Parts: sequence; C-alpha cells; structure tokens
Amino acid sequence: MRIGILGRGGMADALGTQWARAGHEVVSGSRSGGGGIRGAAEFGTDAVLLALPYEAVAEVVAGLEEELRGRVLIDCTNPVGGPGFGLLTGGGPSAAERIASAAPTAHVVKAFNLCHEDVWRLTPPVFDGRPLAVPLCGDDEAALSVVRQLVRDLGCEPLNAGGLNRAGLLEATAALLIGLWRGEGADAQAIAPPLEFAGKRIS
Repeated sequence: MRIGILGRGGMADALGTQWARAGHEVVSGSRSGGGGIRGAAEFGTDAVLLALPYEAVAEVVAGLEEELRGRVLIDCTNPVGGPGFGLLTGGGPSAAERIASAAPTAHVVKAFNLCHEDVWRLTPPVFDGRPLAVPLCGDDEAALSVVRQLVRDLGCEPLNAGGLNRAGLLEATAALLIGLWRGEGADAQAIAPPLEFAGKRIS
C-alpha cells in the first residue's frame, strides 16, 4: 500500500516504521514548511494516517479537501488534556466526527488511539501470548477493510467497535486509561475481567 502520514512525531514514526517493515510504501510530512503535509496526503492513495495534535487536526484536514478526497483517513488522535486527563471535546462531537466534518469526502476510521507509541514499536505487540486487539470505528466498509489489514500487519487483531458515531467511546476510553496509567500508576488492564465472566452474575 501507499500510506501517507500527516505528522512526524512519535506515533507517526512508530506506525510508519512498522508498516514500512511490512512492505508498504510510507511517506510522512510535517507542518513546518516545505509542503510536507500536502505531499504526504497526496502520496497516501491507499491510506492516510492523521498523527497530529488534536488541536491542529480540523484546521489541517480542512485545508486538504482535494488531497483527501476519497482517501481512507485514519484518526489516531486523542482529545485528552489538562491536569485531570479529561476530554477536550467538551461533551460535543468526537474528534473523529469533527475530522469527518472537516474532510467530508474522506472515509474516516478511528483506530490506534488506545496505546502509547512505544507499544507500536514492539514486533509484534503480544502480551502473555495474546496479540493486542485494536478497536476500529468507521462507516465505510472498504475503508475499514484497509485498516484491518494495516492492524494485522502490526501483528495485532482488529475489533469491530461500531460506526463513527461510537468513536467518542474510544476517545473516552483513552481518557480513562491515560488517567489511570499516568495519574494513578494503575494497571488499567486489570479493570476488565476475562471474557467468560462478561455478562454473567458473579455470586
């Protein structure tokens, strides 16, 4: 695949490096001059990863309407900040939905937002013998199929988390986990029981 990455930070480097190792062509671009962002968006004919700070994303994608037309636009941003690691969306539309509104001709898929960049540098991200699961939210089946393959190329398992209207749940989950990890130093993975106990009354 030809993958364009908007941004050159940690997430861009981690995911881009792994996809390049998997045999994909990857070009990244930054906002700091040289037309890098636009060039990366044009290059990503199969997928474009949006790996910029949340505060910048709507403005950036709105300025790339033609370059992003028909593109699979992967949103890994987290609208999380402040001393309490709260959501910056203020109870309104999710970051992914705002991105979709700013880039109405792109096919937005929310993914890769629940893990720190260091997780994506693992080859592969397997914990206690179990591959990491990556939930996806999106409305376009063809776009979801592309992102599922990119998830598998990392050695992970894609999970269907619903349409883009459920992306806010992924973002809220990230806010909760970040608060537990960084604010409390807690093992947040321990909050979920094994599948065999899900939905069962435990006496």
